[in-house]
Amino acid sequence: MMTRRTYRLGDLQLRIMRVLWDSAPASVAEVHGRLGGELAYTTIATMLRKMEDRGLLRHDEEGRKFVYRPAVSEEDVTRSMADDFVDRLFEGNLAETVSHLLQTREVSHKELDRLERLIKERKKRC
Repeated sequence: MMTRRTYRLGDLQLRIMRVLWDSAPASVAEVHGRLGGELAYTTIATMLRKMEDRGLLRHDEEGRKFVYRPAVSEEDVTRSMADDFVDRLFEGNLAETVSHLLQTREVSHKELDRLERLIKERKKRC
């Protein structure tokens, strides 16, 4: 059985990954600009380096600058973080997770219809 890697990303790390999933490869300056420039350039450069050390990113050199690209897929990170959330907060109980979200968040009729379709599709596969 293949073990999946667990990813726990902070808010800034996740924002950086989203920039790179959408528009890789990107230099430090490009990532900085796409994040709105609210953080120091050196903060972004440091974070990119740390994320590369963790295996989240890779870089290539283009002249004197580094350009970064994701080393992990958006799907793998999303799955890992969602699974971790459900496991830690709701002890793996999906029904409790959904119940909590339905009780505490605004949900449109369109979203409820989609949830019903997803449940019906899943039941057909079981």
